[in-house]
Amino acid sequence: MWPPRPAAGPRHPPAAPRQRRHDGFDEMYRGRRIQGDPVAADAAECEVLVDGRPLHLMRCAGGGYVSLVDHYQAYPTPLAATRAAVDELGAARLAPVAAAHGGALRGRTHQETEGQRGAHA
Repeated sequence: MWPPRPAAGPRHPPAAPRQRRHDGFDEMYRGRRIQGDPVAADAAECEVLVDGRPLHLMRCAGGGYVSLVDHYQAYPTPLAATRAAVDELGAARLAPVAAAHGGALRGRTHQETEGQRGAHA
C-alpha cells in the first residue's frame, strides 16, 4: 500500500506555452533556398520549403520546433529548425514526400503514402 499523499493547496492548470507568431523567411543558407510562411496570421506554425521541397516542422510543448530531419533537438524558431535541418542534410536533398508525418500527406490516406514517409535523401 502506498503512503497517503499530502494535501495539496489550490491547483491551477499549467500555463499554456505562449503562441508566438513568426514572420516568414526566404533566404539562401549554405547554398540552399529556405522559405517559411506562417500558416495563419496569428499562428505559431509555419510551412517550410528547402529547395522547393516541404520540410515538416513540429511544434514542441515547450514552444520550440523540431523537424523530421533533426528531431532530437528543439530550436526556438522555425528558421533555426530549418537551418539545422539543412546542416544535417549536407549535400543530400529532401525527398518530395518528406513532409508526410503520421500517415497523411496533403490529404492522402495512410495506404496511399505507405513507405513514402520520412526524410529520404
